[in-house]
This record gives sequence, C-alpha cells and structure tokens, in this order.
Amino acid sequence: MLPQDPIILLSYVNTKLRDEYSTLDELCTALDAGKEELVRKLEGVNYTYSPEQNQFI
Repeated sequence: MLPQDPIILLSYVNTKLRDEYSTLDELCTALDAGKEELVRKLEGVNYTYSPEQNQFI
C-alpha cells in the first residue's frame, strides 16, 4: 500500500524510482498502483513526473 500523505508519497515514489524501477509505468505495475491517481495526487502538491530524470520534480 502506498503512503496517503502526498509529501511522504513523493519521497517514497522517488526513492523507488531511483533505486528499483526504470520507469513510472514499471513502478505502477509492480506496486499495483493506478498511474493516473498517483500522478494526480503528486500534481496536487505541484510535482510532475519527468521521464528524462525518472522522478517527480
């Protein structure tokens, strides 16, 4: 289960992307997480996914 707090979620997801997954799609598939919902939650705290950097910035 993913953290519900958006700032903790940001840290968790960026760490997973850095250490374990090469793309956001791969992370979402492995964690059985909805990509659209994840992106929406993090956009709510002004972060967007950068495929080039493979992180939310």
